[in-house]
Amino acid sequence: WLKGAAVPCATTYCAGRKSSRQAGAMSDFTIRTRKFKQNPLLGRKQFVLDIIHPGMANVSKKDLGTKLASMYKVHDSQCIQLFGFKTAFGGGRSTGFGLIYESLDKMKKFEPKYRLKRAGVAEDKAGAGRRAKKDTKNRRKKVRGKEKTKAAGGKK
Repeated sequence: WLKGAAVPCATTYCAGRKSSRQAGAMSDFTIRTRKFKQNPLLGRKQFVLDIIHPGMANVSKKDLGTKLASMYKVHDSQCIQLFGFKTAFGGGRSTGFGLIYESLDKMKKFEPKYRLKRAGVAEDKAGAGRRAKKDTKNRRKKVRGKEKTKAAGGKK
């Protein structure tokens, strides 16, 4: 399915969690990648992830990210984006999508803003919210002259 490229496909990973019931069986999961593509134009590798996690409700994206970083020898685990996970009916299996970017610059250039915020790479925009802007505009309309700056909340 991949021409000439040796790509690790499936591994079992123990997340190191301790549980009161079945400490060993509760925390290990298997990762498989499907539809693996190199996307040089966007500077990333993209794939579908199949996770088998019997006895666990879900696997955290952080655990999946650390495991993928070791599988694909990624220097910065922040370059890995995981999203769109669906747990199969009955549990035990999940499917999602994964992207591994070559660098943080490529990631910031091509990833949507909401996913960058979710990953903690991009920060929220500062400033007054929509309602606050409307309120100051309407307060300004009610006064004339120098009071307009006072109503806007500027220097008094």
